[in-house]
Amino acid sequence: MVRVHNLSKLYRLYRRPTDRIRELLPFHGKPLHLDFWALREVSFQVGKGEIFGIIGPNGGGKSTLLQVIAGILQPTTGRVTTQGRRAALLELGAGFNPEFTGRENVFLNGEIMGLSRAEVARALPSIEAFAEIGEFIDRPVKEYSSGMYVRLAFSTAIHVEPEVLIVDEALAVGDAIFANRCVRKFEELRRKNVTVLFVSHDLGLVKQLAHRAILLVNGSIAAQGEPHDVINRYIGLVLERQRRDTAQDSATPLPHSFRHGDGTSTILDVSLLDERGREVRTVACGGRLRARVRSVFHRPSSSPMVGILVRNRIGMEVYGTNTQVEKTELGEFGPGEELVVEFAFENRLTPQTYTLTAAVQNADGTSHDWLDDALAFEVVGGPERVGVVDLRSSVAWTRKRPLHEGSD
Repeated sequence: MVRVHNLSKLYRLYRRPTDRIRELLPFHGKPLHLDFWALREVSFQVGKGEIFGIIGPNGGGKSTLLQVIAGILQPTTGRVTTQGRRAALLELGAGFNPEFTGRENVFLNGEIMGLSRAEVARALPSIEAFAEIGEFIDRPVKEYSSGMYVRLAFSTAIHVEPEVLIVDEALAVGDAIFANRCVRKFEELRRKNVTVLFVSHDLGLVKQLAHRAILLVNGSIAAQGEPHDVINRYIGLVLERQRRDTAQDSATPLPHSFRHGDGTSTILDVSLLDERGREVRTVACGGRLRARVRSVFHRPSSSPMVGILVRNRIGMEVYGTNTQVEKTELGEFGPGEELVVEFAFENRLTPQTYTLTAAVQNADGTSHDWLDDALAFEVVGGPERVGVVDLRSSVAWTRKRPLHEGSD
């Protein structure tokens, strides 16, 4: 069990290191620091065997909160009470000595957790099997890739039989196979009544695993309760902030992870619409959707091409098309003209998080404007399926009985 009561964490920010000393001198005047509250009066309780998700924008205090709960940081005010052995997987690089081998670090971490060498030795085969780093278990950790490091760190944390497991976004550096293995392990820990607190930007994962969740914004809890409700509050907050930023500066570029192009045209807006024409970021399995791309031309263009691309949370390309593939000729455009293209499709995606990439291109495939991951959306509901697409298969079966001996 974990209890967090009125937890606050204050940092004093100085412009120069010497200001710390100058401020201590007698008869010094005004303070030389600024107060920054990373956490402010945070309170919640997590029961035994509960999986608790923590979400929010970058800089909201999520990692600081986990570090205080793990005992790495001391709170300025308030208190944290935990019952049972804690294991933490926080930022990459914490907890392992880079000069030690993987095997030596496993024993070191186990002993820090209060296990005997014999207990760690019994768990070592399971740790090695889960981490799958092969002969690198006997190589110094400083030679590991980030993926190898986090696999061994996570494997060690879950195999020391913790009663409270604390996990930060460090799992994001793992590959897809490891991520799926971690999800199955979380479900196993839930069956074993292990209390888990984890930070993730993967809202689908939070919805899938967590019993409850909180939304941290600027160091304070903005929402707390069922994961679905908290995630909807977070999405609403993001959309509200986007609308406010757009109202303040209409020239603010669209969100994206990468953008390139020759500037012949510029994408003004990318949106996902439901059957009623409403913009959505959470969609149900089954219904029809429309992906709308709106752009404006700055130079003349002949037969431009507009396309979309859907990726899942690990970046795998799930579906893509464009007006050329769909045999739609767009004609001639001059400076100042706008183009709106809608792609209508049936939503056969399985429940998880996806991103939508949009592009306007020349007929030869070179880009006017390409926006990777222009928006993210969540697919919810529908029957459980493995993979990223529901092909809606039908089942037919027959029974064949063995022939009796002597029959014709």
